Amino acid sequence: MTGLPLARSAPAAQRVSSRAIAAFLDRLTAESIECHSVMIMRHGHVIAEGWWQPYSAERPHLLYSLTKSFTAIAVGFAVADGLLALDDRVVDVLPDHVPGGVTSRAAELTVRHLLTMTTGHRVDSLEQAWILEPADLVRGFLRVPILDPPGSRQHYDNSNAFVLARMVESVTGRDLPTLLDERLFGPLGIKEAEWDRVAGGAAFGFHGLHLTTESIATFGALLLRGGRELIPRDWVEQATTHQVGTEQLPDGSRHPDELHGYGYQFWMSRHGYRGQGAFGQYCLVLPEQDMVIALTTGGETTLLEAVWDCLLPGVDVTDSAENDADLAARLRHLSLPIPAGDLAAGRSTHAIIDATTDGSALPPGTSVTVDPVTGGWQVRIDTPQSTLTVEVGHAAWRESSPLGRPVVAAGAWQGETFVADLYVITTPHRVHLVVEPTAAVATWNVVPLTGPNLLLHLRSPLMTRPDVS
Repeated sequence: MTGLPLARSAPAAQRVSSRAIAAFLDRLTAESIECHSVMIMRHGHVIAEGWWQPYSAERPHLLYSLTKSFTAIAVGFAVADGLLALDDRVVDVLPDHVPGGVTSRAAELTVRHLLTMTTGHRVDSLEQAWILEPADLVRGFLRVPILDPPGSRQHYDNSNAFVLARMVESVTGRDLPTLLDERLFGPLGIKEAEWDRVAGGAAFGFHGLHLTTESIATFGALLLRGGRELIPRDWVEQATTHQVGTEQLPDGSRHPDELHGYGYQFWMSRHGYRGQGAFGQYCLVLPEQDMVIALTTGGETTLLEAVWDCLLPGVDVTDSAENDADLAARLRHLSLPIPAGDLAAGRSTHAIIDATTDGSALPPGTSVTVDPVTGGWQVRIDTPQSTLTVEVGHAAWRESSPLGRPVVAAGAWQGETFVADLYVITTPHRVHLVVEPTAAVATWNVVPLTGPNLLLHLRSPLMTRPDVS
């Protein structure tokens, strides 16, 4: 059984070019792709792995919609146990969540429709469902108008995985995290799984799982081997093969790799298949090459092209031991940039946040005070609702957990302006803070899908809900 820790090997031993991997890293730099981690496996061995500081191997990372692929495996367990079937209807499995006057199309929806995202909605139903029923997303989902016959076309819809999670919980008597701990994570030796939850305490199902990069790769390796004794082989085959076609959206926004079809909460790719989350969280499985590639990033747009263009040509190509050693050294020293500038010992500043910036990380009326400490600063953030203090290092990362979840930060003085990068380190997100004498701004690298307010993402326990305002 594939589990942690994974076996390690030099690239040459598994017939992969270390120069091709180096070319992939060069491509990331050239295209300013903010990669947080990479792990490449071939023939069951990790041949390359690296984390861009301040990200690190032991730290779980928010997977966003890559979570859906794990929910699909939970569905597979329920199906294998005879507790759920592909043609079971939502209204029959979750009768307590059925609204009065449910439409005939909503009443038709089955496990299969949810898995393949062929529920007949033309837009993601999540926001409307939550507006309709803030305390019961399943009921809200069943109230959202269905414009196309169920099963007629695929359209990406986050609510589908939420409803699947509730169906699995109903028939198994286990909440989604507990079921996956017992049936998947525990046997694989994965101990660090964390889950964001809705206000009522349920795991999202479509988002919110946090895993380490090695755990993502372990999951991919298990799928590549057909699930071994953990996941029924026929379920892996169904989930990871083309079940329904995918169409280009009217605005042309779908990536070329989103046009190769969809399985059960897995995307088909030009090569192999993948679980994928927003802002570049990937578990790529390449059966033809006997490879798995796990990636976490902070907002990529062209990462898959870099994999296809740079990495795949290096398969079945062997470089020298010296090339392998050079690559290993490079991977050990990856880092995201630290803000340049001075320590200016003893200097402090204070300003009010200008929240007119789109997606401001801090609300109007927030004050920011920067006070010097040895080797860095304490940044006090006073919002209308609460106060928190973030530790910021100079020329080095400094970690703090002002509201329970970790922040890793570094900063500097640039003339009369104080700048700092605040990484919400278990997510793809960071806040760039600029404090000038007259005002301060706090902007995200990419605004979190669950809302822009920084405080929401720093609180523990991990409990958020989609922004439906």
